[in-house]
Amino acid sequence: MARWLQQGPLLEEYCVIDSQQLFELYQDLQRYLNWQETDAHLVRSLGPHLTPYLPAIVDDFYEEIARHPAALRVITGGDAQVARLKKTLTAWLEQLLAGVYDEQYVMLRWRVGLRHVEIGLDQVYTNIAVARLRWRLLQTLDEVAPRAGIDGAAAASALNRLLDLDLAIIQVAYETEYVRRLSQHERLATIGQMAGGVAHELRNPLNVMKTSVYYLLHARRATPEKTVEHLQRIQRQVALADGVISALVEFARQRQPQLAPVDLLACLHEAAESSSLSEQIQLRIELPPALPPVNGDGRQLVIVFRNLIRNAADAMLSGGVLSISAEPEGSSVVVQVSDTGVGMSAEDLERIRQPLYTTKARGMGLGLAICRGILERHGAQLQLVSEQGRGTTVTVRLRVAAEAKP
Repeated sequence: MARWLQQGPLLEEYCVIDSQQLFELYQDLQRYLNWQETDAHLVRSLGPHLTPYLPAIVDDFYEEIARHPAALRVITGGDAQVARLKKTLTAWLEQLLAGVYDEQYVMLRWRVGLRHVEIGLDQVYTNIAVARLRWRLLQTLDEVAPRAGIDGAAAASALNRLLDLDLAIIQVAYETEYVRRLSQHERLATIGQMAGGVAHELRNPLNVMKTSVYYLLHARRATPEKTVEHLQRIQRQVALADGVISALVEFARQRQPQLAPVDLLACLHEAAESSSLSEQIQLRIELPPALPPVNGDGRQLVIVFRNLIRNAADAMLSGGVLSISAEPEGSSVVVQVSDTGVGMSAEDLERIRQPLYTTKARGMGLGLAICRGILERHGAQLQLVSEQGRGTTVTVRLRVAAEAKP
């Protein structure tokens, strides 16, 4: 259902919906209920006979609402509001009996449902309200059908299916709002989680810079060596903070790749050379002398492999072996980045796929999310295999560029 939704203004903050796709849904539901033009004609023929009874049906409807506090609580404007609502409900019933069930009719039904959502009416009361209207309409039909020479059973069947179609569109309106609220809740949760991660990641370098600045401002006999040491300290922390901001920007942009044949060996070497690895990590690059070019965006692929190398290094704080290998396999090139670090549990391996989840003491958990996003837009695959105490292997499968295929 979410494919019909678009973000936009309706009832202030509510979603809008693609009216054409909603009407296509309505038509599909009509076919499901075997709704025919003869049914529309039959309902239309009921109009002159049922319309005189609509005021009594509407009065009964609101008299019943007055007996149920949970339904009555949404009516806050007193008698004046009830009078307006009676006119609206009468018009709704007249449209029901008019026999014209086009795109405009369906959108009006959807907007009525969304209005119920806006005023906070529980869906159960919307459903039961339609049930009461159905009961009164069918009761009236039983009375007038014999006098009007109408096939009561056929008319009741058509009216029932028509009201069921209305209920289905009202259901879509409630689901529209559910999707909006769920999306808003997820956005707020993500913002909160990200804010916590950013605060944690930036607070540490800021504190280090603060102490160095304090020293430089207040030290009475700071030696040139000590001054340089603190300035270099500040420079390192600025670089760390800039890395955090760069990761956030890269994650937020989610740029579409500019696909072209890419020299994968050059990407891998650039990623390895631009990654600062500690002396305790042994880097093994096991690459063939040549690889077929892959279909990709060179700059984005460098970001992918740099993040994978950084993750592997972070898993080996006490040192270890970081291996990078690649080989052609059919119409793909398979790249593996492996470490001999701490590894991950099955639970962590599952959760590590989520943005903002990390097993590291430092970091926001965006690196792998950035990699996955880039590779998905490349039509590439990423797989992780890990074992606690033995390390992790990340496998990336990229498509060979069309011009390189035999």
